[in-house]
Amino acid sequence: MNANADKCVNHEDELKALREALQTRLDQLLPAGEQQDLVYTAMREGTLVAGKRVRPLLLVLAARDLGCRADQPGLLDLACAVEMVHAASLMLDDIPCMDNALLRRGRPTIHRQYGENVAILAAVALLSRAFGVVAEAQSLSHACKTQAVAELSTAVGLQGLVQGQYLDLYEGAETRSAEAILLTNELKTSRLFDATLQMAAIVADATPQARHRLRCFAQDLGQAFQLLDDLADGLHGTGKDLNKDHGKSTLVAMLGAEAVHQRLREHLRSADEHLSSACQRGVSTRRFMHAWFDKQLALFG
Repeated sequence: MNANADKCVNHEDELKALREALQTRLDQLLPAGEQQDLVYTAMREGTLVAGKRVRPLLLVLAARDLGCRADQPGLLDLACAVEMVHAASLMLDDIPCMDNALLRRGRPTIHRQYGENVAILAAVALLSRAFGVVAEAQSLSHACKTQAVAELSTAVGLQGLVQGQYLDLYEGAETRSAEAILLTNELKTSRLFDATLQMAAIVADATPQARHRLRCFAQDLGQAFQLLDDLADGLHGTGKDLNKDHGKSTLVAMLGAEAVHQRLREHLRSADEHLSSACQRGVSTRRFMHAWFDKQLALFG
């Protein structure tokens, strides 16, 4: 086996171990025996069902590439908090008054399993738990935790997920400019990636220059993720409803799939440049993102 193959095997082993550690910690932070009501059950269902775990993986890998110790106490908890926020956002996205989705991660959406009222309450409870997890994270300074809370709250609120969802709901069915679509994509997707990476930088005590590059990386990464999601709207096997974007103003509808594929690759190229500049002590984050997007793009043939 050559050196490159050895590196690939080691990287896959690293990711597998990290996913297992994240799953174990999420299970500990949302213990099954603590409560038996439907809201708590829905919180666990929405968070613990196997997903891509892209955001928590990014947080841990980026922190390590920035010079943070692999066993840094509190790092895994910050990653779990980000995953809780992401899970809560998916629950709210899926409810009938939003996207009215039937499937998520190959399973019935939370509101279909437990009712819309329970899904909303579970999402709110998950958001609350996420901030509590950050506040209680072990061995992190008060200043570090304060900065992490600030980054996460910005990503969730009117400068992030909430405003992005609002624009998507109220402007998505109308004719929009490319710039308006890109702004919605940034708010809905890039801002949580930004908070994720800034939290990694905070723990690693990264330089202002590195943090700026990570913000640029997150912006490109979020756009690439959203473009990929739009392209995959009609594909089987995604674990989500088919053709949910029908009648919606997306860049795919405006420019066509080929042009969007090209834009996606341009965002990935730019993202890679920013990431390589920010993380000069390791390449795990770059390797992870290259492998993830290569796998997703292979689905299109």
